Amino acid sequence: MSRIGKNIIAIPAGVTVTYEHGIVHVKGLKGELARNIKERLIEIKIADNQIALTPHTHSIEARALWGTYGSHIKNMIKGVTEGFQKRLQIEGVGYRAQVNGVHLVLNLGFSHPVEVHPKEGIIFQVEKNIIIISGIDKERVGEAASAIRSIRKPEPYKGKGVRYEGEVVRRKAGKKAATTAGK
Repeated sequence: MSRIGKNIIAIPAGVTVTYEHGIVHVKGLKGELARNIKERLIEIKIADNQIALTPHTHSIEARALWGTYGSHIKNMIKGVTEGFQKRLQIEGVGYRAQVNGVHLVLNLGFSHPVEVHPKEGIIFQVEKNIIIISGIDKERVGEAASAIRSIRKPEPYKGKGVRYEGEVVRRKAGKKAATTAGK
């Protein structure tokens, strides 16, 4: 039995949730989100500002999606009320980021600046060496942060690159330290 799926999801004030033809719509102050649900596997009941999910069958797929859809709906509600954000940190001499209109321009040691175009609903902000990616859809925010990090991942010798704020990069000893330690 799914521990997440069997929990009742509370709908806060100012948020409307509707379920029609296998699509859940969540509308709040920050925007509107929609998600397809396999209605042949999971049944969704909305009543008294609460959402209850139950599986139609006891198949493996229904049990797996029961908790997954519960988490998706909770994240949709949190997204339209509070929103999500990821913070990336830039390390390296000459590495910098700036916002040009809605686009993010990164100077990461390449021969050219890299321009990142945001997907719908994603907003970029830059404070010193911190890039803030925000939006109402948790998946899109995470994908955008991952795409920016993959442009220049942190390298293990000097630690230069783009990393998540608070991420610990395991450092390696350089060639010089390795040869003196072996003697």
